[in-house]
Amino acid sequence: MAGALVFDVNETLLDLRALDPAFERAFGDPGARAEWFARLLHGSLVATVTGVYEDFGSIAARALDAVTARRRRTLPAEARDEILGSVARLPPHPEVPGALSRLRSAGFPMAALTNSAERTARAQLEHAGLIDLFDEVLSVEAVGRYKPAPEPYLMASERLGRSPEGVRLVTAHDWDVWGAVRAGCRAAFVARADLPFVIGEPPDVVGPDLDAVAEAILRVDEPSR
Repeated sequence: MAGALVFDVNETLLDLRALDPAFERAFGDPGARAEWFARLLHGSLVATVTGVYEDFGSIAARALDAVTARRRRTLPAEARDEILGSVARLPPHPEVPGALSRLRSAGFPMAALTNSAERTARAQLEHAGLIDLFDEVLSVEAVGRYKPAPEPYLMASERLGRSPEGVRLVTAHDWDVWGAVRAGCRAAFVARADLPFVIGEPPDVVGPDLDAVAEAILRVDEPSR
């Protein structure tokens, strides 16, 4: 049973839908946000597969440029800055603070693990009022490879002083689940969108939000300090 918990940040803890108004003002379509984030993840995956590392923020900026070009728009500098700057000011999903607090109170060592730069992750978690709930705020920049490559998960387990099987990743992304499992960790899936897994199978802990996932973790895992 996993004794430490590692949490993905964007979409799992923080609500990217808060960016929708800025995308609607810029593109006339809030759905442009989902296109941008998909292109951002695609870019980070290509970087890892080809052995290149670039800052997640730089890839995010170019992904936004790609969406702008594809939609044949001209994006004023202030609109571009509003979108990219708002990433550090995302709110948590409503149930997240309470669910994290319950897991923390139960004694689980807890870390955040994100593809974002550490400075961005810290700004996000501070703004969301969550940073004090974590023992570690970890970024893939420490290993120069993006999730779902194995190195970020193994780095997280090492920082927490655990073997991989002693760590459970909590994430809202199926590819993140698969990466953690392939690295030897356990996983929990926050199924915020009712979509089937594209890669691999759902883990033993699945719930529609972090409240449900936290309840399941408290039933099957024991914290270890």
